[in-house]
Amino acid sequence: MNFLKSCGVLKAFQKTLSLHLHEMKKKKYSLENILANLKIDALNEMQLATLKANKKDEDIILLSATGSGKTLAFLLPILENLEAENKNTQALIVVPSRELAMQIEQVFKTMGTGNKITATYGGHKREIEENNLVQPPAVIVGTPGRLGDHIRRGNITIDSITTLVLDEFDKSLELGFLEEMKFILESLKNVQKKILTSATEAVEIPGFTSLKNLERINYLNPDEGKKGLAIKSVFSPDKDKSETLFRLMCYLGNRSTIVFCNHREAVERTSKLLSEKGIYNEFYHGGMEQQQRDSALSKFRNGTTNVLVTTDLASRGLDIANIRYIIHYHLPLTEDAFTHRNGRTARMEASGTAILIISEDEKLPAYIDEQEDERITLPEENILPEKPKWATLFITAGKKDKINKVDIVGFLTNKGQLKKEDIGLIEVKDFFSFVAIRKVKMNHVLHLIKNEKIKNKKVKMEVAK
Repeated sequence: MNFLKSCGVLKAFQKTLSLHLHEMKKKKYSLENILANLKIDALNEMQLATLKANKKDEDIILLSATGSGKTLAFLLPILENLEAENKNTQALIVVPSRELAMQIEQVFKTMGTGNKITATYGGHKREIEENNLVQPPAVIVGTPGRLGDHIRRGNITIDSITTLVLDEFDKSLELGFLEEMKFILESLKNVQKKILTSATEAVEIPGFTSLKNLERINYLNPDEGKKGLAIKSVFSPDKDKSETLFRLMCYLGNRSTIVFCNHREAVERTSKLLSEKGIYNEFYHGGMEQQQRDSALSKFRNGTTNVLVTTDLASRGLDIANIRYIIHYHLPLTEDAFTHRNGRTARMEASGTAILIISEDEKLPAYIDEQEDERITLPEENILPEKPKWATLFITAGKKDKINKVDIVGFLTNKGQLKKEDIGLIEVKDFFSFVAIRKVKMNHVLHLIKNEKIKNKKVKMEVAK
C-alpha cells in the first residue's frame, strides 16, 4: 500500500513538473536551463508542491526550514505568473533584511531568464534605486521601509503588481515593520496571488494580509536539524560572561563560530573585549552601514576571521556555510529565536554544536531538555586559538564598473605576482569588492599594486577595515 501511495505521489509530482515545463516553453527560458544555471540537479518535494499550489486560485503559506530552498520555491511561481508582453512591474517580494534582498536578487539573476529584478533597501543612496526603477523591472525585492518610501514617492508602478511574496514575514513583524507592511499591502490593489513564507510554524498571520482560500504547505520537521545538532552549556561564575566567553573561545579553537547577543551595544562591547584578549573577530548588527556589514560578512565567509559576534539579525537569511559552533552569549528571548540561531549550523547533513553560557542567576530555558544538555568544563589554562591565515583586500570597484572575479584574479596574478592558491574567496558587489589573500602575502601585494589600474581604472585598494 505504501509503495502504491509513493508511486501516486511521484506521478503527481511528475505531472506538476510536466505542466511547469509546458508553461516555461511558452516563455523564453526553460526549467532545465534555470536549474543548470543554479547548479541544481532537480527540484525538491517542497518546491514541486509550491509550483502545484501556484496553479490554483489560492494564496499560499509556505513553511519550510532555513536552507531548504524556499527562495527558488517562490521565484519559480513568480516566473510562471509573469506576462511577457507586460513591461511594468508584476511581482513584489518583501523581506526583513538587506542581505536577504541581495541574496534573492542574486539567485534571480543567476537563473538567467532575461527578466529584470531590482533590489531596494536602506544603507545606500535611494537615488541609485530610483534610476533602476525608471524602466520598471519585472520583479522588485526589498525591505519594508525602503519599499514603502518608493511607493509614497510614486517610483513603483503598483497597479501592475499581481504577485506578492512576504518572505520570512514573521521576522519582518518581529523587527517592527508591521505598519510599513500594512501600508504596502493596502497600496497594492490588483494582487491576485500572495505567497507568505516562514521557517516557523507558531506564528500568527496578520489580518491585513487578507489571504483568500489559503493553502498551507508545511514541510517543517520538528526534529529537523536536531540529528546533527548537539546542545551544550557552560557555567559562568560571574553575571558578566565575557571572561567565560574568552575561555570558551580558547577551548573551542579556531573553528567557525557565531556568538549571539541580544542587543547591538552588547555586540560591540563583546567584540571589543574579545579583540583586547587576542581573539580575532568581527561584529555585525543592523545599525552598521551597508559597506561595514558587507565587509564583516565577507571576512567571516573567507576565513579572515572565524568568529562573528552578532544580534539575531544573523539568525536568518545569511548564506554562510560550514559554521561549527553557535554560542548563545545571551539566552535567546524565545524558543523560535533559539531555533533560528541554531539553524546556522548542523545544515546539509553536517554536525554542529549550540552552546549556552549560563550565569549563576540564570537557568536553562524550559524548552531545552536538561537530559539533552551536556555541561562543558573549561580547562584552567587558556591557549589562544591559531590566528587566521587569510586577510581581506578591499577594492573600490565592482559590477557597476564592469569588474568581475576573472578581472580581479588576472590583476592579482599579473600585477600582484600571486599564485592562484594565494587567492581565496572573491565577492564582487555593485561598487566595491572583497578578496581573500594569504596574510603573509598581503603587504608585498599592496606594494606591487599601489600604482596599478584594473581595466584601465584607477581604484583604491587597501586592507579591509
